Amino acid sequence: MKVKLRIVSQKGICHMGHKPGDEIIISENGVEGDICVHALYSILPKVFAVMYGASFPWLKNGENPKHACPDGENPVIFELERVE
Repeated sequence: MKVKLRIVSQKGICHMGHKPGDEIIISENGVEGDICVHALYSILPKVFAVMYGASFPWLKNGENPKHACPDGENPVIFELERVE
């Protein structure tokens, strides 16, 4: 199983160069694509939850969870999608 991270918004200056539309794939075997280590560290718990079928009660039916990188001054927003 894999989780696709899609960048849906980016404000300010992202020193990693993330921009809307970029995609990163994460599986138990590693990471395909570039992602800031700070964002990766903060998003991994949610990635594994999504990977193994967790549901989040605050999401509408069929809606994918989102995650903000920890840089509050220059936020990057990721959408997580489970893929086979």
